[in-house]
Amino acid sequence: MSDAGEIPTSKTASYEADPEHVHRVLLLYSGGLDTSVMLKWIGDSYGAEVVCLTVNLGQPGEDYEVIKDKALRLGAIECHVLDAREEFAREYLAPAIKANALYGGGYPLFTALGRPLIAKLAVEQARRSGCDTVAHGCTGKGNDQVRIEATVATLAPELKVIAPVRSWQMGREEEIAYAREHGIPVKGGTEVAPYSIDDNLWGRSSEGRWIEDLAHAPEDDVFQLVTRPELAPDEPEIVEIGFERGVPVSLNGEAMGLVELIEAAAEIAARHGVGIVDHIEDRIVGLKVRDIYEAPAAALILPAHQELEHLVCTIHQNQFKPQLDRQWAYLVYAGLWWEPLRADLDAYMEHLNARVTGTIGMKLYKGHARVITRSSENAVYDASLASFTESGGLFSQTASPGFIELFSLQSRMAWRLHNE
Repeated sequence: MSDAGEIPTSKTASYEADPEHVHRVLLLYSGGLDTSVMLKWIGDSYGAEVVCLTVNLGQPGEDYEVIKDKALRLGAIECHVLDAREEFAREYLAPAIKANALYGGGYPLFTALGRPLIAKLAVEQARRSGCDTVAHGCTGKGNDQVRIEATVATLAPELKVIAPVRSWQMGREEEIAYAREHGIPVKGGTEVAPYSIDDNLWGRSSEGRWIEDLAHAPEDDVFQLVTRPELAPDEPEIVEIGFERGVPVSLNGEAMGLVELIEAAAEIAARHGVGIVDHIEDRIVGLKVRDIYEAPAAALILPAHQELEHLVCTIHQNQFKPQLDRQWAYLVYAGLWWEPLRADLDAYMEHLNARVTGTIGMKLYKGHARVITRSSENAVYDASLASFTESGGLFSQTASPGFIELFSLQSRMAWRLHNE
């Protein structure tokens, strides 16, 4: 099949590329079927040179030299592989931890956090390589198109965007046929992969196949990262996570860099079946979608951070901050990483987390991770005040009746007005 559909000539957004002005394209390249077909298709359809960029955010099992060689063999004039794990952890995951970032109560935003970094790096490489256009492999049904295109349009208004998957008339089988016809190696042969996978240092998502059927319980073969809880060890394991200024810095007393710590935490949590999320998600394009997530590191670190934050903050901070956490998560999920409000929220997160230093102990057992110990020099906690047998120096139990009278005054007055 040589006809993959005509390139679009009409534009609905100012940043979309005019085919006549596409001469050198920066392609975000994974080495998979979609982007490999895309590399050939862009060259043939636009008559353009293609520069490939592959970004390492901690995807397990990738051979980046193989990916680079494949891109060059398929006609790329350059292929750049960037190891962005440290930047990803420092500039994206650390703020997410401080914001206790979960979207919809379950999704720890690993893909959403990775896309603005990938797009930023694409902009930088496109400028270095003299490209006029950025190409990506996102579909028209997902959020990633928003995250990537909004970033390019924000950071580099001079660059244009093309998204071949949105415009060509090819399904999976047609892509395989196109690849065969043009001598493009297909990873795993011609068998259609059972799931659409995306993963990085912070987690893994699976879509497609039975996952789209809400009445279908998860099948075992979807879990490639986290041990199924029923197969997890029969003995629990206790893990202590140390934090400084809201960022995890040690695991079981051993100091670690953030990338190393996340990888170690993921290994421990995954072994105990911790981190499986079966989630119905409200996408920003208007769809409800079911995803299966495996996020063992996030399932361990986020609850520990939230517990330590709760320990060192006042009741008023603890009631207020979750509102900001939800707003932060929504902006990131919606692809608005560069929205000034996110930077404003980050400023508050930084200020509050300046005191979030201490250690949290977690007990892991067959899919569950729960807090069992807490320690911080900044804890707003006094054991003598909490005791039933000691009065402490800051609290007098005899003062309680006056407090109760004043504290309940309006509620008592309202009840009498409504009921008498």
